[in-house]
Amino acid sequence: MLTKHVNLDNPEAVKSYIATQNNWSNAYKESCVNAYSHYVRDHGLSWEKPVYKRSRRLPNVPTTEQVNKIIAHAGRKYAMVFSILRDTGLRPVELHRLTLKNIDLDKGVIYPQTAKSGNARALKLKKSTLAMLKRYVVERDLDLNERMFPTTTVMTHVFMRVRNRLAKRLHEPELRRFRLYDLRHYFATMLYHNTKDILYVKEQLGHRRLENTLIYTHLIDFKDEEYVVRVAKTVKEACQLLEAGFEYVTDMDNVKLFRKRK
Repeated sequence: MLTKHVNLDNPEAVKSYIATQNNWSNAYKESCVNAYSHYVRDHGLSWEKPVYKRSRRLPNVPTTEQVNKIIAHAGRKYAMVFSILRDTGLRPVELHRLTLKNIDLDKGVIYPQTAKSGNARALKLKKSTLAMLKRYVVERDLDLNERMFPTTTVMTHVFMRVRNRLAKRLHEPELRRFRLYDLRHYFATMLYHNTKDILYVKEQLGHRRLENTLIYTHLIDFKDEEYVVRVAKTVKEACQLLEAGFEYVTDMDNVKLFRKRK
């Protein structure tokens, strides 16, 4: 993007161009600065790297009804794409990178190549989503190493088009607030709501730092709940929870849920 508007071999011109883009957020400016810093290093240039401080804000989280409305009004292919993002909390770029080698179609589990140097994880699909994915794989006759899904840019544009068309049709302008990435926020919020296990949410999102996950604790009000819920993935974890006074409730998505009264 920068090379379309400014001479990359002139660091001061690049710095000035970034600084004068008043419609850019500080987060986007920071990303441009970081990207250009690689160019500077690789081409033997030097510059005084400007600092842009990101402003922290709570994410927009659509309701289940809003998410399902958008999915229902998408075409067959993108109903599947949006459903996968809803079920797994994958970043759009992680979905784009998937190949058949990353998916166990028998178990309905995705093993993504985690972006941002995050932790590896296994993510379970709902049965309805898995059925759509299996049909997509059969129809496309995909190679094991072939990328299965569109680029982030294409997915984002389709999401915006579906969202905007739906907002106009239903006279619900609030739908325009939501981005494709907010399906990840929806997944995380609902997962924390159902488990109250922030470490499990961190693991499922592929976060390296807990502070990036803690934001979801501010989006749910549990004051009327009577139980604390924990997740166990191994026999050892289950034994530890039982020893701590938790009781077994059920199995869900290849983990065991336990609860204890507050």
